[in-house]
Amino acid sequence: MELNLKRPLAFFDLETTGLNTTTDRIVEISILKINVNGQEEQRSWLLNPEIPISIEASEVTGYTDEFVADKPTFREKANEIAGFIGNADLAGYNILKFDVPILVEEFLRVDNDFDIKGRDLIDVMNIFMKMEPRTLKGAYRFFCHAELEGAHGAGADTKATYDVLKAMLDHYDGVEYEDAKGVKSQGPTNDMKQLSEFSAHHKNADLSGQIIYDDEGKEVFMFGKHKGKRVEDVFRQEPPYYSWIMNNSFPLYTKKVVTSIKLRMGGKKTKF
Repeated sequence: MELNLKRPLAFFDLETTGLNTTTDRIVEISILKINVNGQEEQRSWLLNPEIPISIEASEVTGYTDEFVADKPTFREKANEIAGFIGNADLAGYNILKFDVPILVEEFLRVDNDFDIKGRDLIDVMNIFMKMEPRTLKGAYRFFCHAELEGAHGAGADTKATYDVLKAMLDHYDGVEYEDAKGVKSQGPTNDMKQLSEFSAHHKNADLSGQIIYDDEGKEVFMFGKHKGKRVEDVFRQEPPYYSWIMNNSFPLYTKKVVTSIKLRMGGKKTKF
C-alpha cells in the first residue's frame, strides 16, 4: 500500500558507539527521504563520534576507532543532516526508544535547533508488536491458528506454551537463523540443549543477566562503569568493586557468582 503523505517522510537508521541514549554517539546515519510526490532521496554520513566505539558495537557494525578517525564529526555535519531532513516526519525501526533520543541528543550537544515538535514519529517495530503481540496469546494465535481460552490461568498457559513450542518447531523446521552480525546458523530444533542455547540472548553466568560469559568462557560485567569488562580484570584493578557489589541491592545469586569468582582468584568471602 502506498503511503498517504502530506509532507516528506524520512526513514532513518543509526549505528552508534553503544546503546546508552544519553552518552553514546552516532557513528553512521542513513536517511531515506520519501517526498510527497513519491520521489526517493537517500543520504548517508559516516562520522567520527569523538569517543571510543564499544567492543560490542564494533563487532556488530565492523566500524573501529581507527576507521572513523579521519571522518567529519557530527558538529561538522549537523546543519547538512538537518537540512536534508527538512520538515519531514521521521520513521524507522525502534526509533522511539533509541534512534530519536540519540539523534536529538547529538543536535542539542552542538546547539543545533533541530526540533521534533510537530513531526509525526512512526515506529515500525511498535506497529509490528501491536499487530503481532509477543504474548502467549499472540503466539498461540499465530502458531496454533486458534484463540487461547482461559489465558493467564496457570494450567491453560502451561499447556498453551507446550502447544506453541511444538507448532513453532514445525513452522521453523529447516529455516536458517541470521544473527545481528549476519552469521547464519540452524534455527530452532527439537533438541533440548540446542533450544536452550538458541532461546538465550546471552550465555548468562548469573540468572539476571548482570554477568555473562564471553566467547572464551570468561565472566563479563553487563552493568555499570565496568560494563563489557571481565570480572577478574576489574577485581584485580579495583578490588573495592567487589565489596561495592556485595553491599548494594544486587540479586543474591549474582552476589553468589561474584563471590565464587573472588574466591577462585584467592580472595576472601563477604557475607550476603
